[in-house]
Amino acid sequence: MAVKLKNVIETVAKEKNVPEDIIEKALKDGIKIAVKKEYKIRGNNVIVDFDKENDTLKVYIRKKITPFIEDPSREISLTEAKKYKPDAKIGDYVDIPIPLEEVGRIAVTVAKDVISKKVSQVERDIIYKEYKDLEGNIISGIVRRFENGDIIVDLGRIEAILPEEEQIKKEHFKVGDRIRALILKVIKDNKYKIYEKGKVKRIIEGEPPLIILSRTHPDFLKRLLEIEVPEIQERDIEIKAVAREPGERAKVAVYSPDKNIDPVGVVVGLKGSRIQNVTNELSGEKIDVIQWEPDPAKFVIRALAPSHPKKWRLLEKEKRIEVAVPKNELSLAIGKGGINAKLAHKLTGWHIDILSEEDFERLQKLEK
Repeated sequence: MAVKLKNVIETVAKEKNVPEDIIEKALKDGIKIAVKKEYKIRGNNVIVDFDKENDTLKVYIRKKITPFIEDPSREISLTEAKKYKPDAKIGDYVDIPIPLEEVGRIAVTVAKDVISKKVSQVERDIIYKEYKDLEGNIISGIVRRFENGDIIVDLGRIEAILPEEEQIKKEHFKVGDRIRALILKVIKDNKYKIYEKGKVKRIIEGEPPLIILSRTHPDFLKRLLEIEVPEIQERDIEIKAVAREPGERAKVAVYSPDKNIDPVGVVVGLKGSRIQNVTNELSGEKIDVIQWEPDPAKFVIRALAPSHPKKWRLLEKEKRIEVAVPKNELSLAIGKGGINAKLAHKLTGWHIDILSEEDFERLQKLEK
């Protein structure tokens, strides 16, 4: 009776959540490799015939009929060939069946090997593609453990890594906590390089694929707003730019092509309810929502809220702007530790020189 593989293929496919045709190919390839090793065959003359309908497996070694045998693994005499093919002649090829008991022994060994190695690779490839398609989206998982400051997050089918550099510094999680983060990068390799000032700071290693998460990236805030504000999902409102100092403060520029919609008011929500939900997720990160402006000067002025610049001078070639604010608002414009000015720069892309009205006027006179 021929060796049966159908049940093995179905069982492994179900357990590993891998398509049956991939398991079948992996097993057939594995049997070929095992037969070549067993019979010391160097060429590609091993044929694996799996009849799925009748659930039978047969293996043959294809040999050339030749009067002079130099390689017994690939050549056969005419006398021997006629035992398998009565009308054989010199120059023909004949398929020599491997005894069924040998096929069975090899198939069982290979099936175990494929399950532990080849199927695992196929499974990794499927997981990689699945999560690669989710790159840039938010995912939820469970904190499993901590390694060198990094948080290992269980996503269900695979573990992901939230590097220390991608964590909000004042946040503290414990094992078992549910955590949300942005899928920052999905890597087929087993190494992820973290850069600092253009140089490799450190390398994270693990079982591929590596899924790298972030709670500090501007896109994490952007995606949270998309979830919280239906009008963004429906494209009635567009997020034009996001700037963050994770866990401290952020600025978001929003715009609506519909003049009847107040994008700032809609995003903030009734009594600030919508923006507060996002702030809570980000451990109290204060979020300024401003209306985007195509005019760069007006955009910069709005980005410097809560201060109220009175005058400005745009230096377009340098992509720099000088703004004048009332003396009593200088600290507001700059912000604690320069955070307000820094975020306004990140949001607009313009270098901003913040001056008091008196200094602004004095500078203007000197330049004249």
